[in-house]
Amino acid sequence: MLRYIIRYDDGCYLQASELENEVHLMIHAGTSGSFQSQLDAVHRALDGFMANRSDGARPVFMRYFLSDAANQAEIVNAYVNASQTCAVSVLEQPPLDGSKVSLWVYLMKEVEVSTTEAGLWEVKQGNYRHLWMGGSSVRGGDSEMQMRMLLENYIASLKNNGYSLGGDCIRTWIFVQNVDVNYAGIVKARREIFEDEDLTPNTHYIASTGIAGRNAYPDSSVIMDAYAVAGLRRDQIRYIYGSTHLNPTYEYGVTFERGTYVDYPDRRQVFISGTASIDNKGQIVHPGDISKQCERLLENVSVLLSEAECGFQDVMSMIIYLRDISDYENVRHIFDSRYPDMPKVYLWAPVCRPGWLVEMECIALKALQ
Repeated sequence: MLRYIIRYDDGCYLQASELENEVHLMIHAGTSGSFQSQLDAVHRALDGFMANRSDGARPVFMRYFLSDAANQAEIVNAYVNASQTCAVSVLEQPPLDGSKVSLWVYLMKEVEVSTTEAGLWEVKQGNYRHLWMGGSSVRGGDSEMQMRMLLENYIASLKNNGYSLGGDCIRTWIFVQNVDVNYAGIVKARREIFEDEDLTPNTHYIASTGIAGRNAYPDSSVIMDAYAVAGLRRDQIRYIYGSTHLNPTYEYGVTFERGTYVDYPDRRQVFISGTASIDNKGQIVHPGDISKQCERLLENVSVLLSEAECGFQDVMSMIIYLRDISDYENVRHIFDSRYPDMPKVYLWAPVCRPGWLVEMECIALKALQ
């Protein structure tokens, strides 16, 4: 795997990882200037990176992390609407480095990107169709109703393209405004709809992150991003449990997989769900100690990766979520000292259980040839 960092005179910097036909970028604005100037710097970095490519790599999914969506989302959405070429998610999860915006960009090579009639972005690569949804939300009602509507709409979109939630969806991200209040409604709606779709402990769930995040609308409690792949055989998809260190999620009332990996002819793609300092009985490990929670979290993720015959050397990008912004310097030191060149971003986003002070997710990639 190739990892590198590009730094710019305006304080912006770009972290990249590349393997086979995938590229992950984390672009960080500098900490000075207005939101518009920082956003412009991020876009210049992306445009410059793309201009120097000659291998056909192009974005298939992008997520903007904003410090103040109520004042910033309209500016980003105007830019996206004028130039959108892939699925895009825009949400408030403030970058903890003091900047107003960061951007995660997922690129693939040798693909064709288009929209479907059902509103999903389709990425064709060989015999596979990668279906991305970014920033889906509804307004009004409580979090349970909104989660139910989002999942029902997504299921309908998949079915309109000839696919299903249980058979083709690989990963979801669920962002919840005021997570301490609204997460219970998310859990209830997801569990009931999964049961209707025959997603149970005896079949499987879907890798997922459920974390604090919001858009610009105060009456929008839930935002969902999702990723599905059509054309896979059932034996190409495997679920990761890490049972020596983590328990099945249904034991504490939620319904997602700890991780999922997909085998293509040339590579193994691994999605690790949002993972915290938890043991195999579902209990919080090291309550109140952010450093020790980081250690347990990394141990848990290592176990999950190893189940897919991978390690941190195979991680393409990671996202680290903190409940308390005052823990940032401590957490940054732990992660940066171990993984200095890895594309990553630190965000203020409380985890779904208050005792968890830190959570992380990652995507790994391993060549199979």
